[in-house]
Amino acid sequence: MSANRRFVIIGGGLAGAKTAEALRERDFDGDIVLLSEEDHLPYERPPLSKEFFAGKKTLPEFTVHDGEWFRDQHVDLRPGTTATAFDPVAHTVTLPDGSTLSYDKLALATGSRSRRLDIPGADADGVHYIRTIDQASSLLKALSADKKLVVVGAGWIGLEIAASARGFGVDVTILEHASLPLEATLGPEMGEVFAALHRANGVDLRTSTDVKSIAVTDGVASGVTLADGSVVPADAVLIAVGALPNTELATAAGIEVDGGVLVDAGLQSSAPDVVAIGDIAAATHPILNARIRVEHWANALNQPATAADTMLGKPAEYVRMPYFFTDQYDLGMEYVGHAPHGSYVSVVTRGDVDNREFLAFWLDGDNKVLAGMNVNIWDAGDAIKELVTSSAPVDPKRLADPSVPLTEASAITK
Repeated sequence: MSANRRFVIIGGGLAGAKTAEALRERDFDGDIVLLSEEDHLPYERPPLSKEFFAGKKTLPEFTVHDGEWFRDQHVDLRPGTTATAFDPVAHTVTLPDGSTLSYDKLALATGSRSRRLDIPGADADGVHYIRTIDQASSLLKALSADKKLVVVGAGWIGLEIAASARGFGVDVTILEHASLPLEATLGPEMGEVFAALHRANGVDLRTSTDVKSIAVTDGVASGVTLADGSVVPADAVLIAVGALPNTELATAAGIEVDGGVLVDAGLQSSAPDVVAIGDIAAATHPILNARIRVEHWANALNQPATAADTMLGKPAEYVRMPYFFTDQYDLGMEYVGHAPHGSYVSVVTRGDVDNREFLAFWLDGDNKVLAGMNVNIWDAGDAIKELVTSSAPVDPKRLADPSVPLTEASAITK
Protein backbone atom coordinates (compact mmCIF):
# COMPACT_ATOMS: atom_id res chain seq x y z
CA MET A 1 0.00 0.00 0.00
CA SER A 2 1.38 3.42 -0.95
CA ALA A 3 0.25 4.83 2.42
CA ASN A 4 2.97 2.78 4.09
CA ARG A 5 5.73 4.06 1.82
CA ARG A 6 8.06 7.03 2.21
CA PHE A 7 9.49 8.99 -0.69
CA VAL A 8 12.33 11.37 0.12
CA ILE A 9 13.37 14.30 -2.07
CA ILE A 10 16.79 15.86 -1.53
CA GLY A 11 16.75 19.44 -2.80
CA GLY A 12 14.21 22.15 -2.09
CA GLY A 13 14.26 24.12 -5.33
CA LEU A 14 11.73 24.14 -8.17
CA ALA A 15 12.54 20.55 -9.19
CA GLY A 16 12.11 19.19 -5.68
CA ALA A 17 8.85 21.02 -5.02
CA LYS A 18 7.42 20.02 -8.40
CA THR A 19 8.32 16.38 -7.74
CA ALA A 20 6.31 16.46 -4.51
CA GLU A 21 3.45 18.09 -6.40
CA ALA A 22 3.57 15.51 -9.21
CA LEU A 23 3.48 12.63 -6.72
CA ARG A 24 0.37 13.99 -5.02
CA GLU A 25 -1.27 14.65 -8.40
CA ARG A 26 -0.74 10.96 -9.17
CA ASP A 27 -2.53 10.01 -5.95
CA PHE A 28 0.53 8.87 -4.04
CA ASP A 29 -0.71 8.93 -0.44
CA GLY A 30 2.45 7.85 1.34
CA ASP A 31 4.89 10.06 3.21
CA ILE A 32 6.79 12.70 1.25
CA VAL A 33 9.80 14.32 2.92
CA LEU A 34 11.37 17.30 1.15
CA LEU A 35 14.80 18.35 2.41
CA SER A 36 15.68 21.95 1.55
CA GLU A 37 19.07 23.49 2.25
CA GLU A 38 17.67 27.03 2.18
CA ASP A 39 15.44 28.46 4.88
CA HIS A 40 13.01 29.80 2.28
CA LEU A 41 10.05 28.03 0.73
CA PRO A 42 11.00 26.54 -2.67
CA TYR A 43 11.17 29.21 -5.37
CA GLU A 44 12.04 29.63 -9.04
CA ARG A 45 15.53 30.94 -9.82
CA PRO A 46 15.22 32.78 -13.18
CA PRO A 47 13.74 35.92 -11.58
CA LEU A 48 16.86 36.34 -9.41
CA SER A 49 18.74 37.85 -12.36
CA LYS A 50 15.66 39.18 -14.15
CA GLU A 51 12.48 40.56 -12.55
CA PHE A 52 13.61 40.39 -8.92
CA PHE A 53 16.88 42.17 -9.58
CA ALA A 54 15.08 44.73 -11.72
CA GLY A 55 12.63 45.43 -8.88
CA LYS A 56 9.62 44.04 -10.77
CA LYS A 57 8.88 40.98 -8.62
CA THR A 58 9.14 40.03 -4.96
CA LEU A 59 9.97 36.57 -3.60
CA PRO A 60 6.34 35.53 -2.89
CA GLU A 61 5.55 36.09 -6.57
CA PHE A 62 7.98 33.39 -7.68
CA THR A 63 7.64 31.03 -4.73
CA VAL A 64 6.40 27.66 -6.01
CA HIS A 65 3.82 27.07 -3.26
CA ASP A 66 3.00 28.80 0.00
CA GLY A 67 3.34 27.08 3.36
CA GLU A 68 -0.35 26.22 3.44
CA TRP A 69 0.00 24.11 0.29
CA PHE A 70 2.70 21.95 1.86
CA ARG A 71 0.54 21.48 4.95
CA ASP A 72 -2.59 20.68 2.94
CA GLN A 73 -0.71 18.19 0.76
CA HIS A 74 0.96 16.59 3.79
CA VAL A 75 4.43 17.23 2.42
CA ASP A 76 7.00 17.22 5.21
CA LEU A 77 9.06 20.20 4.08
CA ARG A 78 12.21 20.64 6.18
CA PRO A 79 13.80 24.05 5.46
CA GLY A 80 17.41 24.53 6.45
CA THR A 81 18.00 20.79 6.30
CA THR A 82 20.08 18.92 3.80
CA ALA A 83 21.38 15.38 3.51
CA THR A 84 24.99 14.60 4.35
CA ALA A 85 24.86 11.16 2.70
CA PHE A 86 22.55 8.42 1.51
CA ASP A 87 22.90 4.67 1.26
CA PRO A 88 21.16 3.12 -1.78
CA VAL A 89 21.59 -0.38 -0.34
CA ALA A 90 20.17 0.33 3.11
CA HIS A 91 17.69 2.86 1.62
CA THR A 92 18.57 5.51 4.20
CA VAL A 93 19.41 9.23 4.12
CA THR A 94 21.74 10.67 6.74
CA LEU A 95 20.83 14.08 8.17
CA PRO A 96 23.18 16.74 9.61
CA ASP A 97 22.50 15.66 13.19
CA GLY A 98 23.62 12.11 12.37
CA SER A 99 20.15 10.62 12.38
CA THR A 100 18.91 8.61 9.41
CA LEU A 101 15.71 8.66 7.43
CA SER A 102 14.56 5.54 5.63
CA TYR A 103 13.09 5.73 2.14
CA ASP A 104 11.35 3.52 -0.39
CA LYS A 105 12.14 5.86 -3.28
CA LEU A 106 14.60 8.75 -3.42
CA ALA A 107 14.71 11.77 -5.75
CA LEU A 108 17.95 13.73 -6.10
CA ALA A 109 17.25 17.36 -6.96
CA THR A 110 20.39 18.90 -5.52
CA GLY A 111 20.82 21.48 -8.29
CA SER A 112 24.05 23.30 -8.98
CA ARG A 113 26.32 25.88 -7.40
CA SER A 114 28.26 28.83 -8.75
CA ARG A 115 31.65 28.04 -10.20
CA ARG A 116 34.32 29.84 -8.17
CA LEU A 117 37.38 31.56 -9.56
CA ASP A 118 40.67 30.37 -8.10
CA ILE A 119 42.32 33.77 -8.05
CA PRO A 120 43.56 36.05 -5.25
CA GLY A 121 40.78 38.08 -3.65
CA ALA A 122 37.91 35.96 -4.98
CA ASP A 123 36.54 35.39 -1.46
CA ALA A 124 36.78 39.00 -0.29
CA ASP A 125 33.79 40.97 0.93
CA GLY A 126 32.13 42.69 -2.00
CA VAL A 127 32.61 39.71 -4.32
CA HIS A 128 29.24 38.22 -5.19
CA TYR A 129 27.83 35.05 -6.72
CA ILE A 130 24.18 34.48 -7.58
CA ARG A 131 22.40 31.16 -7.09
CA THR A 132 20.08 32.03 -4.19
CA ILE A 133 17.65 34.76 -3.20
CA ASP A 134 19.93 35.81 -0.35
CA GLN A 135 22.89 36.22 -2.71
CA ALA A 136 20.81 38.25 -5.18
CA SER A 137 19.50 40.43 -2.34
CA SER A 138 23.04 41.02 -1.08
CA LEU A 139 24.25 42.25 -4.46
CA LEU A 140 21.16 44.38 -4.95
CA LYS A 141 21.72 46.11 -1.61
CA ALA A 142 25.31 46.90 -2.62
CA LEU A 143 24.27 48.77 -5.76
CA SER A 144 22.73 52.11 -6.57
CA ALA A 145 22.82 54.53 -9.48
CA ASP A 146 26.19 55.95 -8.45
CA LYS A 147 27.92 52.58 -8.05
CA LYS A 148 30.25 50.63 -10.31
CA LEU A 149 29.60 46.92 -10.93
CA VAL A 150 32.15 44.67 -12.61
CA VAL A 151 30.80 41.38 -13.91
CA VAL A 152 33.27 38.60 -14.60
CA GLY A 153 31.69 36.36 -17.21
CA ALA A 154 29.33 37.10 -20.11
CA GLY A 155 27.01 34.12 -19.74
CA TRP A 156 23.29 34.28 -19.08
CA ILE A 157 23.50 35.30 -15.41
CA GLY A 158 26.16 37.93 -16.01
CA LEU A 159 24.34 39.49 -18.94
CA GLU A 160 20.95 39.50 -17.23
CA ILE A 161 22.33 41.09 -14.08
CA ALA A 162 24.14 43.67 -16.21
CA ALA A 163 20.92 44.54 -18.03
CA SER A 164 18.92 44.80 -14.82
CA ALA A 165 21.62 46.93 -13.16
CA ARG A 166 21.79 49.30 -16.10
CA GLY A 167 18.04 49.71 -15.67
CA PHE A 168 18.63 51.63 -12.44
CA GLY A 169 21.70 53.50 -13.59
CA VAL A 170 24.59 51.37 -12.38
CA ASP A 171 27.89 51.75 -14.24
CA VAL A 172 28.55 48.22 -15.56
CA THR A 173 31.71 46.63 -16.98
CA ILE A 174 31.66 43.03 -18.22
CA LEU A 175 34.91 41.07 -18.52
CA GLU A 176 34.79 37.96 -20.72
CA HIS A 177 37.58 35.53 -21.59
CA ALA A 178 35.98 34.47 -24.90
CA SER A 179 35.88 36.66 -27.96
CA LEU A 180 32.11 37.16 -27.65
CA PRO A 181 29.40 36.76 -25.01
CA LEU A 182 27.54 33.43 -25.07
CA GLU A 183 29.91 32.15 -27.72
CA ALA A 184 29.97 28.58 -26.36
CA THR A 185 26.18 28.49 -26.08
CA LEU A 186 24.92 30.34 -29.16
CA GLY A 187 28.01 30.60 -31.34
CA PRO A 188 29.63 33.74 -32.72
CA GLU A 189 26.70 34.69 -34.94
CA MET A 190 24.32 35.31 -32.04
CA GLY A 191 27.14 36.31 -29.71
CA GLU A 192 27.56 39.39 -31.88
CA VAL A 193 23.89 40.27 -31.33
CA PHE A 194 24.23 40.24 -27.55
CA ALA A 195 27.53 42.12 -27.66
CA ALA A 196 25.92 44.90 -29.70
CA LEU A 197 22.88 44.92 -27.40
CA HIS A 198 24.89 45.54 -24.24
CA ARG A 199 27.22 48.08 -25.78
CA ALA A 200 24.21 49.98 -27.13
CA ASN A 201 22.91 50.15 -23.57
CA GLY A 202 26.07 51.64 -22.12
CA VAL A 203 27.90 48.55 -20.87
CA ASP A 204 31.68 48.52 -21.12
CA LEU A 205 31.95 45.00 -22.56
CA ARG A 206 35.53 43.76 -22.78
CA THR A 207 36.01 40.44 -24.53
CA SER A 208 39.17 38.33 -24.96
CA THR A 209 40.06 39.62 -21.51
CA ASP A 210 41.71 37.61 -18.73
CA VAL A 211 41.26 38.36 -15.04
CA LYS A 212 44.31 38.04 -12.78
CA SER A 213 42.88 38.85 -9.34
CA ILE A 214 40.34 40.81 -7.37
CA ALA A 215 41.79 44.06 -6.06
CA VAL A 216 41.08 44.38 -2.33
CA THR A 217 41.20 47.52 -0.18
CA ASP A 218 40.76 47.24 3.58
CA GLY A 219 39.38 43.73 3.15
CA VAL A 220 36.75 44.73 0.57
CA ALA A 221 36.82 44.24 -3.19
CA SER A 222 37.67 47.51 -4.90
CA GLY A 223 38.22 46.38 -8.48
CA VAL A 224 39.39 43.65 -10.80
CA THR A 225 43.00 43.33 -11.88
CA LEU A 226 43.47 42.21 -15.48
CA ALA A 227 46.27 40.12 -16.95
CA ASP A 228 47.98 43.25 -18.26
CA GLY A 229 48.13 44.69 -14.73
CA SER A 230 45.44 47.33 -15.19
CA VAL A 231 42.64 47.59 -12.65
CA VAL A 232 38.94 48.09 -13.39
CA PRO A 233 37.51 49.88 -10.32
CA ALA A 234 34.39 48.45 -8.71
CA ASP A 235 32.07 48.96 -5.78
CA ALA A 236 30.88 45.38 -6.25
CA VAL A 237 32.12 42.42 -8.27
CA LEU A 238 29.88 39.65 -9.59
CA ILE A 239 31.58 36.43 -10.61
CA ALA A 240 29.34 34.66 -13.12
CA VAL A 241 31.50 32.06 -14.83
CA GLY A 242 29.07 29.16 -14.88
CA ALA A 243 27.88 26.49 -12.49
CA LEU A 244 28.84 23.06 -11.23
CA PRO A 245 26.29 20.29 -10.59
CA ASN A 246 26.01 19.16 -6.99
CA THR A 247 26.77 15.48 -7.58
CA GLU A 248 28.93 14.80 -4.52
CA LEU A 249 26.22 12.88 -2.66
CA ALA A 250 25.60 10.65 -5.65
CA THR A 251 29.30 10.00 -6.17
CA ALA A 252 29.82 9.11 -2.51
CA ALA A 253 26.88 6.70 -2.71
CA GLY A 254 28.46 4.85 -5.63
CA ILE A 255 25.99 6.04 -8.26
CA GLU A 256 27.30 6.48 -11.80
CA VAL A 257 28.32 10.10 -12.38
CA ASP A 258 30.03 11.65 -15.40
CA GLY A 259 29.57 15.40 -15.53
CA GLY A 260 26.17 14.78 -13.94
CA VAL A 261 24.20 11.91 -12.47
CA LEU A 262 23.76 9.42 -15.32
CA VAL A 263 20.08 8.58 -15.78
CA ASP A 264 17.98 6.91 -18.47
CA ALA A 265 15.07 8.52 -20.31
CA GLY A 266 12.87 7.88 -17.29
CA LEU A 267 15.41 9.68 -15.06
CA GLN A 268 16.31 6.44 -13.27
CA SER A 269 19.88 6.38 -11.97
CA SER A 270 22.21 3.39 -11.76
CA ALA A 271 20.92 2.72 -8.24
CA PRO A 272 17.52 1.06 -7.82
CA ASP A 273 14.84 3.36 -6.41
CA VAL A 274 16.88 6.55 -7.00
CA VAL A 275 15.99 9.13 -9.66
CA ALA A 276 17.75 12.40 -10.49
CA ILE A 277 16.14 15.55 -11.84
CA GLY A 278 17.02 19.09 -12.85
CA ASP A 279 20.53 20.52 -13.14
CA ILE A 280 22.29 17.32 -12.04
CA ALA A 281 20.54 14.91 -14.41
CA ALA A 282 22.59 13.78 -17.41
CA ALA A 283 19.72 12.07 -19.18
CA THR A 284 19.40 9.95 -22.27
CA HIS A 285 17.14 11.88 -24.66
CA PRO A 286 15.02 9.59 -26.89
CA ILE A 287 14.62 12.11 -29.72
CA LEU A 288 18.13 13.55 -29.73
CA ASN A 289 19.61 10.07 -29.25
CA ALA A 290 22.20 11.57 -26.94
CA ARG A 291 22.87 12.07 -23.26
CA ILE A 292 22.43 15.70 -22.27
CA ARG A 293 22.48 17.75 -19.08
CA VAL A 294 20.67 21.08 -19.16
CA GLU A 295 20.90 23.74 -16.44
CA HIS A 296 17.68 25.58 -17.21
CA TRP A 297 14.36 26.30 -15.58
CA ALA A 298 12.29 24.22 -18.02
CA ASN A 299 13.98 20.98 -16.94
CA ALA A 300 13.33 21.70 -13.27
CA LEU A 301 9.72 22.51 -14.11
CA ASN A 302 8.92 19.59 -16.41
CA GLN A 303 11.16 16.66 -15.47
CA PRO A 304 9.41 16.04 -12.12
CA ALA A 305 6.35 14.57 -13.85
CA THR A 306 8.55 11.92 -15.48
CA ALA A 307 10.45 11.32 -12.25
CA ALA A 308 7.20 10.86 -10.32
CA ASP A 309 5.96 8.27 -12.82
CA THR A 310 9.24 6.39 -12.56
CA MET A 311 9.13 6.48 -8.76
CA LEU A 312 5.61 5.05 -8.90
CA GLY A 313 6.65 2.25 -11.22
CA LYS A 314 4.92 3.66 -14.30
CA PRO A 315 6.63 3.68 -17.73
CA ALA A 316 7.89 7.18 -18.52
CA GLU A 317 10.31 9.04 -20.78
CA TYR A 318 11.33 12.67 -20.72
CA VAL A 319 11.11 13.75 -24.35
CA ARG A 320 10.81 17.54 -24.15
CA MET A 321 13.40 19.47 -26.08
CA PRO A 322 15.75 21.73 -24.11
CA TYR A 323 14.26 25.20 -23.71
CA PHE A 324 15.45 28.45 -22.19
CA PHE A 325 14.61 32.13 -22.36
CA THR A 326 16.07 35.50 -21.47
CA ASP A 327 14.96 39.10 -21.16
CA GLN A 328 17.60 41.81 -21.50
CA TYR A 329 16.71 45.47 -22.13
CA ASP A 330 14.29 45.43 -25.07
CA LEU A 331 15.28 41.92 -26.16
CA GLY A 332 13.08 38.99 -25.27
CA MET A 333 14.15 35.58 -26.52
CA GLU A 334 13.17 31.92 -26.44
CA TYR A 335 15.40 29.04 -27.57
CA VAL A 336 14.41 25.44 -28.15
CA GLY A 337 16.58 22.52 -29.25
CA HIS A 338 20.15 21.41 -28.75
CA ALA A 339 22.99 22.83 -30.84
CA PRO A 340 26.12 22.69 -28.69
CA HIS A 341 29.38 24.20 -29.85
CA GLY A 342 30.75 22.25 -32.81
CA SER A 343 27.51 20.44 -33.63
CA TYR A 344 26.10 22.84 -36.22
CA VAL A 345 27.33 23.93 -39.63
CA SER A 346 25.40 27.15 -40.25
CA VAL A 347 23.04 29.65 -38.66
CA VAL A 348 20.14 30.94 -40.77
CA THR A 349 18.35 34.13 -39.71
CA ARG A 350 14.94 35.36 -40.76
CA GLY A 351 13.83 38.93 -40.10
CA ASP A 352 15.56 42.09 -38.92
CA VAL A 353 18.66 41.15 -36.90
CA ASP A 354 19.89 44.73 -36.47
CA ASN A 355 16.61 45.82 -34.91
CA ARG A 356 16.45 42.61 -32.86
CA GLU A 357 13.23 41.22 -34.30
CA PHE A 358 14.10 37.96 -35.97
CA LEU A 359 14.30 34.17 -35.88
CA ALA A 360 17.51 32.14 -35.92
CA PHE A 361 18.04 28.49 -36.79
CA TRP A 362 21.06 26.26 -36.22
CA LEU A 363 21.46 23.69 -39.02
CA ASP A 364 23.63 20.60 -39.31
CA GLY A 365 25.38 19.41 -42.47
CA ASP A 366 22.14 17.83 -43.75
CA ASN A 367 20.19 21.07 -43.24
CA LYS A 368 18.26 19.64 -40.32
CA VAL A 369 17.24 22.18 -37.69
CA LEU A 370 19.04 21.42 -34.44
CA ALA A 371 17.71 24.46 -32.59
CA GLY A 372 15.69 27.58 -33.16
CA MET A 373 15.38 30.94 -31.44
CA ASN A 374 12.73 33.65 -31.61
CA VAL A 375 13.77 37.19 -30.70
CA ASN A 376 10.91 39.62 -30.04
CA ILE A 377 8.64 37.54 -32.30
CA TRP A 378 6.09 35.71 -30.18
CA ASP A 379 3.91 33.79 -32.62
CA ALA A 380 6.57 31.46 -34.03
CA GLY A 381 7.30 29.23 -31.04
CA ASP A 382 5.18 26.25 -32.05
CA ALA A 383 6.44 26.27 -35.65
CA ILE A 384 10.05 26.43 -34.45
CA LYS A 385 9.49 23.50 -32.11
CA GLU A 386 7.98 21.50 -34.97
CA LEU A 387 11.01 22.13 -37.18
CA VAL A 388 13.35 21.04 -34.40
CA THR A 389 11.48 17.87 -33.45
CA SER A 390 10.66 16.75 -36.99
CA SER A 391 14.31 16.18 -38.00
CA ALA A 392 13.25 16.95 -41.56
CA PRO A 393 15.78 18.81 -43.74
CA VAL A 394 14.92 22.36 -44.73
CA ASP A 395 15.75 24.63 -47.62
CA PRO A 396 17.89 27.37 -46.02
CA LYS A 397 16.73 29.97 -48.55
CA ARG A 398 13.06 29.28 -47.84
CA LEU A 399 13.77 29.19 -44.13
CA ALA A 400 15.30 32.67 -44.34
CA ASP A 401 12.45 34.12 -46.43
CA PRO A 402 9.75 35.76 -44.24
CA SER A 403 7.26 35.39 -47.07
CA VAL A 404 7.46 31.59 -46.83
CA PRO A 405 5.53 30.09 -43.90
CA LEU A 406 7.78 28.18 -41.54
CA THR A 407 5.54 25.16 -42.01
CA GLU A 408 6.62 25.09 -45.65
CA ALA A 409 10.34 25.62 -45.11
CA SER A 410 10.98 21.88 -44.97
CA ALA A 411 9.76 21.46 -48.57
CA ILE A 412 13.13 21.47 -50.35
CA THR A 413 12.97 22.80 -53.88
CA LYS A 414 15.54 22.31 -56.60
